[in-house]
Amino acid sequence: MSLETSLNFESVLSKLPIDRVGHSVFDESWWLDAVAPNSWDAVAIESNGVVQARLPFVLSKSYGLRKIQQPTLTQTLGPWYRSTGGKLCTALAREKELATELISKLPEHDFFSMNFHHSIQNWLPFFWKGFSAVPRITYVLNDLTDLKLIWDGFQENIRREIRKAEKKVEVVVSDDIEQFLELNRMTFERQSIPYPDHRSTAIRINDACAKRDSRKIYLAKDETGQFHAGLFVVYDERCAYYLMGGGNPELRSSGATSLLMWRAIQDAAKSSKVFDFEGSMGESIERFFRAFGARQAPYLNVRRHSRVAGSLEGIRLVLRSLRSSKK
Repeated sequence: MSLETSLNFESVLSKLPIDRVGHSVFDESWWLDAVAPNSWDAVAIESNGVVQARLPFVLSKSYGLRKIQQPTLTQTLGPWYRSTGGKLCTALAREKELATELISKLPEHDFFSMNFHHSIQNWLPFFWKGFSAVPRITYVLNDLTDLKLIWDGFQENIRREIRKAEKKVEVVVSDDIEQFLELNRMTFERQSIPYPDHRSTAIRINDACAKRDSRKIYLAKDETGQFHAGLFVVYDERCAYYLMGGGNPELRSSGATSLLMWRAIQDAAKSSKVFDFEGSMGESIERFFRAFGARQAPYLNVRRHSRVAGSLEGIRLVLRSLRSSKK
């Protein structure tokens, strides 16, 4: 992670109410209730009735193996530590102590896999307890205060697509989750990817966020009534996240997705400090996000598994590779 990225996001976090526990909307109890009803838990450390550290998770069982993971449609979780200020060396020592205790409080498990929020740099306490980490990338706009500067940072093809789309479609801020999910389904179908079983979760997220004014559904609609593309964005005062998107494959050339993204960024500037594209390791998707002038924000998938779980995971990967080679 770049020092600039970390410092910018930490400056946002430092201005939050002292009782806020977590790095993002994904850490909120109401969010976890929506994405993992009756199946999430958290280990926490308190002092004088105040939470000092917390690590939420979902514990599931598959093929006799106990798995600790994060819920579907939840970008990041990971440990959160209450800031106490002071010297960096003191803060790191405190994080080590808190992280070690959080790890010790986790229920017995054979497999652990979780994406840590990109503001979490110090994962050494997990490494010392046998965890490994795989780096991943998201893209963020760290400062939404100057929209002209953001617009000027777009690649020319993005600006061109936005101007073209403005002549063809109207941007509608809608409550129509069903229409959005249909566009979302079309995107997976176009790529011949099995549609993930997240419809019911998406509906619960929509309902929970709507009650808290924490989401916007953007749809691009032309004069004939056809929907070209859709975006689902969740947000709080810290950050807005592009959670899901979709589009009609027959209308991709309209530039509607770029226009919706620009509108989402403009709206995010009214409520949040940061816009997170919830990046992808897919090359074509990365190219699209990068074109909006966003900065890379590396984050870590932290994992640990027992010997048995590791062997089964290896077998699963081999079988998946064999199935792919037969196609």
